[in-house]
Amino acid sequence: MDLRIFTEPQQGASYDTLLTVAKATEDLGFDAFFRSDHYLHMGSVSGLPGPTDAWITLAGLARETSRIRLGTLMTAATFRLPGVLAIQVAQVDQMSGGRVELGLGAAWFEQEHTAYGIPFPKEKFGRLEEQLDIVTGLWGTETGKTFSYDGKFYQLADSPALPKPAQAKVPVLIGGLGAKRTPRLAARYADEFNIPFASVADTQAQFGRVRTAAEEAGRSADDLVYSNALVVCVGKDDAEVARRAQAIGRDVDELKENGLAGSPAEVVDKIGRYAEVGSSRIYLQVLDLHDLDHLELISSQVQSQLS
Repeated sequence: MDLRIFTEPQQGASYDTLLTVAKATEDLGFDAFFRSDHYLHMGSVSGLPGPTDAWITLAGLARETSRIRLGTLMTAATFRLPGVLAIQVAQVDQMSGGRVELGLGAAWFEQEHTAYGIPFPKEKFGRLEEQLDIVTGLWGTETGKTFSYDGKFYQLADSPALPKPAQAKVPVLIGGLGAKRTPRLAARYADEFNIPFASVADTQAQFGRVRTAAEEAGRSADDLVYSNALVVCVGKDDAEVARRAQAIGRDVDELKENGLAGSPAEVVDKIGRYAEVGSSRIYLQVLDLHDLDHLELISSQVQSQLS
């Protein structure tokens, strides 16, 4: 079971804070550092000092780390034109020596689009599909040849399809709980399918849909990595769990029901239940980015039991 650190910087984090967490992620033996792609905070937090851009952040971290994978859950398809996104991700992959992964989603948070003057189209899923087609098409075009695309939403003519990523294939993540179109997209484009904040039962059902869609598309269902994203709140004892839950404005019982919370043994047990239904990677949503002792505890008491 791979454990990855997943951050939500729109809730309030500077680049320096993210760099500190990314370096701790690397030093403590976690597999990857991922971040959300949002420009507006959610809930009652202030969001100060303000948003950071996902791919600018990852570009900086690419030069400041050496081992961990770097990526997004999920880049918003509405934020960037697909040709530009392909260039950005390829460049950051080069800067990292081939450690980047692209999670790409349709986007859902209308208020952040309004706040920063970003169009929020009604037809988002069709745009996402075309973006996936274009980004992977540009990367897959042989050097020296050109790429053209005539879609409903995007058109490209005679693109040189450059630059190329350092990796022969940048892993693409698709996720969500949509019952029909999401599994179909995953079957066609994804290297990894991720389910955010879902129960074990819902995870099992959605993994089953994706596996079926992959087989129907003529692809082995085992070609994909299956993963979950879950909020994490671990403590050596009940008092420490309660303190960490209070720090992120959550209730302990709710966290235990909907996330990975409690003692290291409790969290290892629950991760095991996700593993039983096919998950091989967990993105630990860490909401208090200043509590590095939390990461150390997870590394020493949870990750050590899973490796």
